[in-house]
Amino acid sequence: MKVMNMVQAVNDAIDIKMAEDKDIIVFGEDVGVEGGVFRVTENLQKKHGADRCFDTPLAESGIIGTAVGMCVAGLRPVVEMQFSGFLYPAFNQIVSHAARYRNRTRGRYKTPMVIRMPYGGGINALEHHSESMEAFFGHTPGLKVVIPSTPYDAKGLLTTAIESDDTIIFMEPKRIYRAIKQEVPEEKFSIPIGKAKVLTEGTDVTIVAYGALIREVQKAMILAKQAGISVELIDLRTIYPLDKETIAKSVKKTGRIITVAEGPISFGVGAEITAVVNEHAFLSLEAPPKRVQGFDTIVPLPKGEHYYMISPEKIFYEIERTVKF
Repeated sequence: MKVMNMVQAVNDAIDIKMAEDKDIIVFGEDVGVEGGVFRVTENLQKKHGADRCFDTPLAESGIIGTAVGMCVAGLRPVVEMQFSGFLYPAFNQIVSHAARYRNRTRGRYKTPMVIRMPYGGGINALEHHSESMEAFFGHTPGLKVVIPSTPYDAKGLLTTAIESDDTIIFMEPKRIYRAIKQEVPEEKFSIPIGKAKVLTEGTDVTIVAYGALIREVQKAMILAKQAGISVELIDLRTIYPLDKETIAKSVKKTGRIITVAEGPISFGVGAEITAVVNEHAFLSLEAPPKRVQGFDTIVPLPKGEHYYMISPEKIFYEIERTVKF
């Protein structure tokens, strides 16, 4: 085992897979010589060559379009969007081509690519640098959407994503890129996509969260414990496909659910989870499901960002309201 942060864990997963499979190609803006704006791909070009890890022009649509062509030719691209908010120019290539190619060709061709991107707020960045758009892609047939919350999960989930024959949107919570360190196996291992993890068992209320907000929920749980409230915390790990079974099983035990996510609240992940609970655990509910999410607005610039971000105090406030309902 080796102590790693999330940046190192992602780099390690890509490095191992590139050494194992010559068809894996890494490219994106500044990923080659510099190793990416967050240095996630550092040294990969030196180790595997400029033919397999290289820089591209500032052209997101071209990056994804090229990746689609590579997939059809038999390669397995792992591309990086410098920030998730820069992905919009590539949206057409993803939803019109990457997500549809297998269906369009009746299975003759597939698009086994991973689209990595740092996402989310909390680092006082500029506009287009703090987006949380996982709901866009969770709503798009043909895509799978993965979000790790720890270095261990980042390595295991990314390994599975690279080996998958599907197009995987792999969103990395940049706020915790270097905030968490933990022991991660140095050898290759994988974590199944589509399976959530119960991080803490509890009896009074279920909280479903993912990415950087797992840490905020855990801080709120300290306040809840002091108030005598037992919280069951589920790390979703995968936005789509959604692990409905784990969510419903937990709500049947606790009778209450709160979803915590950073993206805008309307038509978001919390709404989908609430629908799942209504369909599969409605008769077990003792309180209305609650969504703690971002506002229906563009993420503010640095001076006002703290008004947008979800705090442990806000989560605890909703825990108390839900349990006392």
